[in-house]
Amino acid sequence: MRILAPFRADRYRLTMARGSNKAMRIASVEVLGVGAEHASQHTLVRLTTDSGITGLGQSACWGYPLGVAGVLGELSPLLIGADPFRIEHLWHLTYRARPFRGNLLSAAVSAIDLALWDIKGKALDLPVWELLGGRSRDRVRLHVLVGGGNPDEIVSSVNWAVAEGFTAIKFDPLEHGYEDLSIEKLVNSTCSMAAAAREAGGEEIDLIFELHRKLDPTKAIVVCNALAQFHPLFIEDPIQIDSIDTQTEIAKRVTAPIAMGERLSSIWEFNELLSRNVAILARPDVGIAGGLSGCRKIAAIAEAHHCGVTPHNFLGPGLTAPTLQLCATLQNLVTMEYLPLDEDVSSCSAAFTTSVVRKGGYCEIPDAPGIGVSLVDDYASVAPVVIRPFSGDELVRGDGSVGTAY
Repeated sequence: MRILAPFRADRYRLTMARGSNKAMRIASVEVLGVGAEHASQHTLVRLTTDSGITGLGQSACWGYPLGVAGVLGELSPLLIGADPFRIEHLWHLTYRARPFRGNLLSAAVSAIDLALWDIKGKALDLPVWELLGGRSRDRVRLHVLVGGGNPDEIVSSVNWAVAEGFTAIKFDPLEHGYEDLSIEKLVNSTCSMAAAAREAGGEEIDLIFELHRKLDPTKAIVVCNALAQFHPLFIEDPIQIDSIDTQTEIAKRVTAPIAMGERLSSIWEFNELLSRNVAILARPDVGIAGGLSGCRKIAAIAEAHHCGVTPHNFLGPGLTAPTLQLCATLQNLVTMEYLPLDEDVSSCSAAFTTSVVRKGGYCEIPDAPGIGVSLVDDYASVAPVVIRPFSGDELVRGDGSVGTAY
């Protein structure tokens, strides 16, 4: 067992008293941490029933791992002795336990939700997608996230992705130091990156431009409309997510499709976003937007507005597996995000065993019971937790002010 410091083990590993003669119940709750190269760390919860079935769920709120761990610890007493099959009941019980809301709470509830679905699937010897209504497709199309800081590097990344069989490729086209560029140079440098990718990928490849919330609204409109000439599958998160009104106003003024929502945390936020009747793609994350229970509802809201879904997924096998379970069932799925890191055995991905199998630019639909992912026995030594102190250096612009990223 691994408890995220500085929390006390006697407080955060809870065990049900012996002697219960009721139906299967949750007997223990463990809050765990897995080290990560590209994020602070992964925060997970592992539930074990009195019959020995375990369920694993991961949070996507990587920016505040200790905060999520704390919330999971606070919620743990609500789970001990509970019937793990009552997923919807436990979702609302944990979400509404106290008066406050937000990403830390929703991330903790999401992890619990995933662990409960994992238990139910294993207990019934079925993959979770069967419990969610069955698969709507035979395989799931992926878009792969690649890097590159200049046109040559982008070309190299696109060539690699095409050789791997991917048909949709996403990258950030904003060059380093974009904050201090004139609008003319910003547009030209961004379009140079996009043009290099389009030439390398050709017309058979869908391009996705990930802007990482870096621009203010005025720049976003100009840059996104300039990028529209390359016919992207979508442009993602051009501005900060603080205002749903402003996000949807940007989407109205840009001729290319806009995708947003990776850091929204509830069906109510997504309903507010989608009710603006703007043609967007919804980007819920199963580790922050309510787990499988929340994201299937979000996908239904999107479907009611004729909008597609392209789930956010960049935190390794622990979230790729449940995201795939969801995607297998969605009629309005566009693509599922995928990172090459999932297959890197020298990375934190080695801490997991998974039933996810990629073939070219698609993932097969897994048949393993439950969600299809678990931790290896020595995960704590394979991917040790490293608490990274806050550093704002990457947010400071040339004039000393704070930029808009993150």
